[in-house]
Amino acid sequence: MTGFLDIASTPSVKAAQRANGSAEFCDKLRGKRAFDRFTDVEAKFIAGRDSFYLATVSESGWPYVQHRGGPAGFLRVLDARTLGCADFRGNRQYISLGNLTADDRVSLLLMDYVNCRRLKIYAHTEAKDLSSDPELAERLALPHYDAKPERALLFHLEAFDWNCPQHITPRFSVRELEHALMPVRRRLEELEAENLTLRQKLMFAQEA
Repeated sequence: MTGFLDIASTPSVKAAQRANGSAEFCDKLRGKRAFDRFTDVEAKFIAGRDSFYLATVSESGWPYVQHRGGPAGFLRVLDARTLGCADFRGNRQYISLGNLTADDRVSLLLMDYVNCRRLKIYAHTEAKDLSSDPELAERLALPHYDAKPERALLFHLEAFDWNCPQHITPRFSVRELEHALMPVRRRLEELEAENLTLRQKLMFAQEA
């Protein structure tokens, strides 16, 4: 079984590890952190994400990182080794798509800024015509999201790993803030209603 670090550890990476004193530590990790099947833990984490970062490499060797976003859960676990999402129309430059036609290998980075967690994934990518696969189109459908899907992207897992949580600055989306502030808003409404009742009672007492 090949792990994320096994794939990432090229000769130059190993040389950097030796030069910086982490070679022994990394040698112990290689082979022991071989995750090539998504479990319920990863499925739950992925279902909560409303974005991810997609890295591809061009034919000239230049990397390209693109942000992909949508409603929470738009990236879906289709089986233990496959992720899928609708590929929405964007700025129509098609850099990632073009890169994938030359080299289907990608790296995905999924962030949970609130809880300072991140999941990194190596995968091979397959672009599929949604009109030719109604079942897949149904599984990836987002009926309440106003965006035009041009195709499906399937990510066939090679390896994944959970990344170090250090140096992740907590950030909150509007949806997450609304959820967190809901009890505060309810309490404010209760206090406002209580205050109104007390003011009315005071007014009636003064008129009596």
